[in-house]
Amino acid sequence: MDRRIVIVGFMGCGKTTVAEALARQFGCQAIDLDSFITERAGRSPAEIIREDGEPAFRAIETAALRDVLQAKKARVIALGGGAWTIEANRSMVAEHDCLSIWLDAPFELCWERIEVDKAVRPLAPGRERAFQLYEARRATYELTDLRVAVSASHIAEELANEIVQREVGADA
Repeated sequence: MDRRIVIVGFMGCGKTTVAEALARQFGCQAIDLDSFITERAGRSPAEIIREDGEPAFRAIETAALRDVLQAKKARVIALGGGAWTIEANRSMVAEHDCLSIWLDAPFELCWERIEVDKAVRPLAPGRERAFQLYEARRATYELTDLRVAVSASHIAEELANEIVQREVGADA
């Protein structure tokens, strides 16, 4: 498979971990867009959102995605949880002929991982707000090329294997 892969899904669904597992399988580079933004801006997405607001962060995120896609260095890209909700980002992914994959994890699993991670989540400061965001984003996540169901028993390598098998089977 020669297409680049873009992994989307709600916070805590495993995007970065699965992207890294896929990159290992393909022997290529994976990029986590939030980490790329942090390195480039010198601030985390949470800090940018808190200090400058979500619209400013989304503009930075879109510019970062454009640069990552144009550079063509990474074959697997993990987007932040809200990046796919921006139409311009979806259009860019399509223009670059990337395969978009939604890691569809149940909210309870995502929330459990969010609580364990203890990272600052300014758009989802509590369980109720996180659930509202999760529900609001699902329809947009459904616009991906491929949906992969995630459960607590899945490990990243299994999900990467499933993606490879499904996509190789589709190309045959």
